[in-house]
Amino acid sequence: MIKSILLVWVSVIAINFIAKAQTTAEYIAENVEYAQTLMREHKVPASVILAVAIHESASGTSKIARYLNNHFGIKGANSNTEIRSSYRDYPSVRESYDSFLEFLKSRSSFEALFVKYDQFDYRNWARGIQRGGYARSRTWASQIIGIIKRNDLTQYDERPDDYVEPATPVVSSKSRSARKSASAYTVKKGDSLNKIAKLKGTTASALMKKNGLKGSALKPGQKLKL
Repeated sequence: MIKSILLVWVSVIAINFIAKAQTTAEYIAENVEYAQTLMREHKVPASVILAVAIHESASGTSKIARYLNNHFGIKGANSNTEIRSSYRDYPSVRESYDSFLEFLKSRSSFEALFVKYDQFDYRNWARGIQRGGYARSRTWASQIIGIIKRNDLTQYDERPDDYVEPATPVVSSKSRSARKSASAYTVKKGDSLNKIAKLKGTTASALMKKNGLKGSALKPGQKLKL
């Protein structure tokens, strides 16, 4: 009898999960209208809003999306008793979407985006949100742009027929090499940690920590991370 009850209980949980699981296309269809409403109000591309939600919530199937209605990975207190989580809970999915826009508009690191970019420039919005500290991953913006392209999300940005996308800056191998060399220093004869630290505007202890040095002794030709 107990075994039968447990089987029924497990089946109900499985059915509920399957009911909530959905494809990305279904997720878009379910949430695109509200994403466009927010776009018209705040001038943030609907494509970006949807792509961030898809990425952060696994198209609405992640645990925090299912239990907390949190589709943007916003952290905070929650009153949910079913899971332990450091993420906020919301009464509805739409309120999670509202919270994402409020988050962007309330942080000074994103303030310039609302001035510089319009609702059609999804690439710069994605990169700007990353630069503003929304995600730690260096590839986050590329992932968001990839989601937009794969799912043709720009069709929801209400672009004019004659809209021309801003040119994407091309980073030359020379520029990449210059950036790489700027973040490293080759030890020369007569150098010391204190001398290098003063030259580069840091401290000897910071250099030791960053390079895993146990002592201050250096060798000519040694590479130091700055």
